[in-house]
Amino acid sequence: MAADAHAPTASEYIVHHLQHLQNIKQKSVIDFSVVNYDSVAVSVVLGFLSLFVLWLAARKAHSGVPGRFQAAVEMLVEMVDNQAKANIHNAESRKFIAPLALTVFVWIFMMNAMDLLPVDLLPVLWQGATGDGHAYLRVVPTADLSTTLGLSTAVLVLCLIYSVKIKGAGGWAHELVTAPFGTSKNPIFAVVLGVINLAMQIIEYVAKTVSHGMRLFGNMYAGELVFMLIALMGGAAAMSLSGVLLPVGHIIAGSIWAIFHILIITLQAFIFMMLTLIYLGQAHEAH
Repeated sequence: MAADAHAPTASEYIVHHLQHLQNIKQKSVIDFSVVNYDSVAVSVVLGFLSLFVLWLAARKAHSGVPGRFQAAVEMLVEMVDNQAKANIHNAESRKFIAPLALTVFVWIFMMNAMDLLPVDLLPVLWQGATGDGHAYLRVVPTADLSTTLGLSTAVLVLCLIYSVKIKGAGGWAHELVTAPFGTSKNPIFAVVLGVINLAMQIIEYVAKTVSHGMRLFGNMYAGELVFMLIALMGGAAAMSLSGVLLPVGHIIAGSIWAIFHILIITLQAFIFMMLTLIYLGQAHEAH
């Protein structure tokens, strides 16, 4: 953040870095009128970049000895294909779901990897471009709950579509009121069980969607906070003669966390992709 009359405190620094570039100020915890321009812009750019990388790999693929890039992409494709076959037993559905899972993995990995950039790099560049020393900008879309819940909601919609496509509208509707507790030949008990089953199905769909998005958001939000705290170590060193060892600790802690974070961003992308395959696989199965 650009220097002002006084340097920001640690709390002010973190609060500023956790604010989004928005169309309007958020007035409540849930406000659908708010659009986080930074999350939308970064995720769209990275989405096109992910598609370009996959297109480039397909374009350069050949039957000879593969180079490093082709070998890496082939290993990734084979991994995703094996997981798709293990969870989606319908070969026709896999023609769409397997490439979707691959795209999801690469896209989320790219969004997660934005956390490895220096905390102040893009925000300071944005402030310089706008001429506003207090301009907000967050560059990790997956640390934004609206992004992760949007992704998990899209998976939910696909699950509903495949439930109807595979089982038929009537078959899926019958499943909603008969699973997991079954039904009864007694009309009264059948209605009671139908209401309970429907409520349980709705709760299951909502719980899976919320947990799917919250898991990714929670891990990336926590990682972002850790990077901010490490960045503050460097700031404290610059403003205090007593903190002469803080630059060393800043470099060591930042390097260790960045290396560890590479595992986290990869693992979170893999988990999101796997849960997507599992949920879509469940949509193909009858209770």
